Amino acid sequence: MKTFTIHTLGCKVNQYESQQIHQYLEARGLTCTGPGSQADLVVVNSCCVTATASAKSRQAVRHFIRRHPDAHIVLTGCLAAANSDELKTLSNKAISIIPDKNNLPHALSNLLASAATDNRQTLSKPLNSDKIKNKNSSCPQQTAEYLPPSTGHLPLLSRYSGQCRAFLKIQDGCDAFCSYCIVPRIRTQVCHKDVKTVLDETQNLVSAGHKEIVLSGIFLGAYGQSTAQRKHWDPQNRNALADLLEQLITVTGLERIRLSSLEPADVTDRLLEVFATYPAIMPHLHLPLQSASPAILRKMCRQYTLDEYVEVIRKVKATLDRPAITTDIIVGFPGETEDDFQQTMTAAKRIGFAKIHVFSFSPRKNTSAASMPGKIAPAMIKARSEKLQNLDKQLQEQFRRQFIGQKIRVLVESLRPPKGRCERYFMVDLSHLPNAAKLQRGQVLETILAE
Repeated sequence: MKTFTIHTLGCKVNQYESQQIHQYLEARGLTCTGPGSQADLVVVNSCCVTATASAKSRQAVRHFIRRHPDAHIVLTGCLAAANSDELKTLSNKAISIIPDKNNLPHALSNLLASAATDNRQTLSKPLNSDKIKNKNSSCPQQTAEYLPPSTGHLPLLSRYSGQCRAFLKIQDGCDAFCSYCIVPRIRTQVCHKDVKTVLDETQNLVSAGHKEIVLSGIFLGAYGQSTAQRKHWDPQNRNALADLLEQLITVTGLERIRLSSLEPADVTDRLLEVFATYPAIMPHLHLPLQSASPAILRKMCRQYTLDEYVEVIRKVKATLDRPAITTDIIVGFPGETEDDFQQTMTAAKRIGFAKIHVFSFSPRKNTSAASMPGKIAPAMIKARSEKLQNLDKQLQEQFRRQFIGQKIRVLVESLRPPKGRCERYFMVDLSHLPNAAKLQRGQVLETILAE
């Protein structure tokens, strides 16, 4: 077995973990194949946060079985961990399903050992992950998960292949149980990396040329806590994330830090103080709203009210210079009336989001929202989603126009065409620059935002 490819679905945490798998396999002597090339090993790192994501994950497995008929297929990630009926459609396929990501290095090691002895009978059969034992099956709160490959664990990242911005997972797990979300049933252990591990890995990534680090987690604001339920938080660790940011600023060569997503109540006065003090922390906060209807928020079991959310936005805008506030909104949640939806539209205009990620509600099996009464017709969900998407386009343009003619700093992410992301997250076309042909991916440059 000499070559591999990894197909990743889902969030930044999944993308980070795929990078770990990539680095682990390279350390074992395998080479990652390019697009269109055959591979001996295919790893599908799956997602199942929605029914659509689960379907896409299963479709990817079937695609790779057809596309790489001689390869060994490994399914890992959230769909593999879900232990749901959705896996039955894959039960007759020649794949290995690894439910516990902590078992993945052991499973891959066994697979590579079988390949080294050319044990084709072994390779033709899926691995029985239930028989794989791992002393660290619980979530590694400190460094157990991040030891070097020789120990049989996934490694700390030394680089982030294929991207200028590097995602860095510092937290995992959620037990908040929003009514529409399956994640607490899959990533059950709430845990985090210790500060030294985060600093070491950040230095690795910066030394590899990544000038921007995006701190990521399943419930990032629970960094330093053992639960995502705020009523059970240790008050002494309330500002653990802010304290970590302040230490990250000292990493040599790190130019930009960004946070992937926070809940509104995670934005403490101390966190805002750190944001305002250090220009290397980008003035951008992703704060999922989901709905501006108090009734719908209660049904969703969110840990904030609309008034609390709006107050956080007020404090952010009072502290930072024209920050980019981006958000997620779910349209068509069970029981959502036209008035509920209009409340969301009104709040979005009032807040002035820099970008809205619009999600059409679809029931997810094994969540309480799946059995709630008051289902909204698909045509109505589509119509409301289109209205919100149109508003999003208007708000994005309004936000961007504030900075026309002003200096901005851009991280070059693409060369054909040349473009990059500025401090406040929106993409900037760089093709008009006199030196556009000489730009390099990963460089940070200062320019004037054009019309």
